[in-house]
Amino acid sequence: MITDTQGHALSGATTEALTFYEQAVTAFQLYRGDPMARLAQATAAAPRFAMAHILQAHLLALATEPGAVAMAQEAMQTLRQLPMNEREASHVAVIQRVLQGEWTEAALAMDRHNVQHPYDIVALQAGHLIDFYRASARNLRDRIARVLPHWSADMPGHAIVLGMYAFGLEECGDYARAEAVGREALDAQPLDCWAHHAVAHVMEMQGRAQDGIGWMTARQPYWAGDDNFFKVHNAWHGALCHLELGQTDAVLALYDGTVRQTPSAVVLDLVDASALLWRLQLAGVDVGGRWTELAQTWDAHADGRLYPFNDWHAVMAYLGADRAHDVRRLRDAMRSADGSSEVSRWAADTGHDLIEGFVAHWRGEHERAVQHLYRARHIANRFGGSHAQRDIIDWTLTESALRAGQTGMAEALAHERLALRPHSPVNRGFLRRAQATEATSRATRRVAEAQ
Repeated sequence: MITDTQGHALSGATTEALTFYEQAVTAFQLYRGDPMARLAQATAAAPRFAMAHILQAHLLALATEPGAVAMAQEAMQTLRQLPMNEREASHVAVIQRVLQGEWTEAALAMDRHNVQHPYDIVALQAGHLIDFYRASARNLRDRIARVLPHWSADMPGHAIVLGMYAFGLEECGDYARAEAVGREALDAQPLDCWAHHAVAHVMEMQGRAQDGIGWMTARQPYWAGDDNFFKVHNAWHGALCHLELGQTDAVLALYDGTVRQTPSAVVLDLVDASALLWRLQLAGVDVGGRWTELAQTWDAHADGRLYPFNDWHAVMAYLGADRAHDVRRLRDAMRSADGSSEVSRWAADTGHDLIEGFVAHWRGEHERAVQHLYRARHIANRFGGSHAQRDIIDWTLTESALRAGQTGMAEALAHERLALRPHSPVNRGFLRRAQATEATSRATRRVAEAQ
């Protein structure tokens, strides 16, 4: 029986196909190269190679793009006709739950799979991404913690597992350990983009903007290649550091360069682009016509059904491009979500408030924006992205509170942000503005009372 690098039996594999499959797994692990092309070669060499089809289905289902999900459904049809062992069938069951919009059920099923197969690195990485998409900080950490004692430094893939663990530690606020483990992973495998971005997240969450710029610059050869899937996201991290320091020209240069110089249609890149332009707008920067191109690219993905986190970011672009019809389309989709799946409940419980809050902010209805965003911020961890990505909610909320004249609320939010990042120029700016506005209001009241 042919086996993978970690010793798992591979139904339907041939020696030739195995080479292509392992190349695809490596590309997936490093977010570098084209795993789908290698998997196409593997299935051409061995059409009944179950794990090659399974990895294709994982990659397509986890893309959170309508077109890719349709292709994943086709891959599942192929898989249902193939003989496979228990481990492989377990993978298929997880993918099916993702395609049904039941991300937590998929995660729980993968938990059980990982317990039975702790060396299944494809399952660990797919499960890690499922936890990311449903914003489960604890399981991002603990999925890896449960299996890590089985691994040793001399085992192929150990550095990749460490990189995943580093990100889970970071999302749980264990920043010192996260950075140490991330750097350990990179010492063993310098091309691990996930470990690299885990360390970048630590620096973002700790407000270490100068360190973050240094980290991104020094390691640029490892993440900036054209074949690197994380190129845009890592550039986004660098841009956030520059934005924290008020270096908006550098942010725009990164946007026009790495982020959108070659307009990517990958939805993860579009999320980063929307979030970056929105932050620039919050900072008072005129971004010109950049919203128009981005909004057009969003059209292929923003369906209002598949993944509300993406739709919320599409709304940012549609607002910027003055496409009111598309804003209404996605607002209506959130309002009409029937709760029949977990994704639908995300839309109704969180997506609706996020979109309403951002629309209200854009239109200058700041009291209404505060109402929606303050409610959304407490439940936003049910789905979507990282703490760094979701920080845009509190940033927009605080800005709306200031513009609504809710100085007490704005000051409280600024103190909350400063408790986490006391040296942040952005957070200090919020507090300074809130206190200055309140002082002006008090002076005005005293004058009025004296008259």
